[in-house]
Amino acid sequence: FRRLLNKELSQFAEGNPFGSQISEYICSTFLDPCSDQERNTFHESLASKGNETNRRRSSGSKHLADFDSCLKAGRKSECQGKSTATSFTTASLQWKRDLLGADLNSGVNMSLVRKLTSVGIGSESVPKYGAKPINNACLDEMLCDDILSKWGLDVFELAQRTKYPLTGVTYCIFRSRNLLEKFSIPPWNLIKYMMLVEEHYNSRVPYHNSIHAADVVQSTHVLLDAPALETVFHDIEILAVIFACAIHDVNHPGVTNQYLINTNDSLAILYNDSSVLENHHLAVAFTLLNQDGCDMFVNMNRKQRLSLRRMIIDMVLATDMSKHMGLLADLKTMVETKKVAGTGVLNLDNYTDRMQILQNLVHCADLSNPAKPLFLYQQWNHRIMEEFFFQGDLEKAAGLDISPMCDRETASNEKSQVSFIDFIVHPLWETWSELVHPDTQDILQLLEENREWYFDQIHNTSFLQESNKNNNDEEIPTAAHKSVEFQDSLDQLVTQQQHQQHAQLSE
Repeated sequence: FRRLLNKELSQFAEGNPFGSQISEYICSTFLDPCSDQERNTFHESLASKGNETNRRRSSGSKHLADFDSCLKAGRKSECQGKSTATSFTTASLQWKRDLLGADLNSGVNMSLVRKLTSVGIGSESVPKYGAKPINNACLDEMLCDDILSKWGLDVFELAQRTKYPLTGVTYCIFRSRNLLEKFSIPPWNLIKYMMLVEEHYNSRVPYHNSIHAADVVQSTHVLLDAPALETVFHDIEILAVIFACAIHDVNHPGVTNQYLINTNDSLAILYNDSSVLENHHLAVAFTLLNQDGCDMFVNMNRKQRLSLRRMIIDMVLATDMSKHMGLLADLKTMVETKKVAGTGVLNLDNYTDRMQILQNLVHCADLSNPAKPLFLYQQWNHRIMEEFFFQGDLEKAAGLDISPMCDRETASNEKSQVSFIDFIVHPLWETWSELVHPDTQDILQLLEENREWYFDQIHNTSFLQESNKNNNDEEIPTAAHKSVEFQDSLDQLVTQQQHQQHAQLSE
């Protein structure tokens, strides 16, 4: 699968500066660098083209190969009292503090974990929806069971009506699924914990904040209701997946794993460059559970707690986007197995199979923005691009190579969205819709309509009109066709693997 995607992206990037940047972004984000030799081959093929404009380097920046020398030079300058020369790590940290209001290098310790002091807990009745409204705003039409069970909740509007949208969504879903009763969860423990989690999401981060977490929780809630999954999961697995979605990005700094690795951040050192942020989110979430009155699992026995913790860890670590191709491969294999069985019913009688489905379900929810109503998708798109550009600004100020899609001066938003859907989102959602067919067909249709809208925007820009004169506007239609070919190739590959497995069993 990875080789196939690399091949398609390499062809897509040939002779096309925008395609090259988009391809590099997809390759660096959605392929696991630890196990992917093809990724190195892909980057080498780009470098061999000699197109310096695609490197997006700020003038005077130094390559990461000179990491140690940059540090030494910066420290030497500081010791000599030269105020104009600062090490890039110091400059980077200052940007983090100024714009995020957080010190990423503090690690997971008690100074990071704050106590909840904004409300009095336990001294009053439990709020109907788990969170209080702002200025008596109405939450009935946002958090009632009927609305929460429908695709496309306007979480931005919800965030205008309550300070704690994630708390409200999570509490109401727990209540509607009877999880409070099934696991004897004290309502105030749940509310206090979720409010504490929500306060540890950074509201200054444009995308990876508590609003995104609320959106993923609610999307997962809807996907779990697919008829094909109705009797598949145990109650504790439902509890685990909703909890995992709620905490999956807590304390996110608004930069990528690769940025933390490149800047030698203490989190990258702590987690050995492996799923750095995902490990951090888990550590923060489980640390917060230990705060007074926050242990929502206090009445579960030891065996249940260990099982729950294992599932949560497995699901949150799988939200590392570099795991995308592995998840998609597992999902496609599951779909083909279902087809071979001929029953149309999922037979998931072991933990590994059920976990693969849950990991993919969360992955779909995490990548569901392009499949939401257009007005929501546009807001999410604006937010993620602002977060990318923020990282690019950090990298530029630090003298680092600017990551793909993070340079506000060269990134092509509309083209990146079309390619993102073609190569990543659509193959994932199409495979998921096959698994739970006929459910989610309307979601897939919405995704395709949104893709066409962004495609039309490309051709409505003056830039593309100028490109048309030079016959340089073929890359996006080609990407669309390549997406279909890519999906067909994946299906053929899985089918071949299934036939080989059955042949071996027959022998």
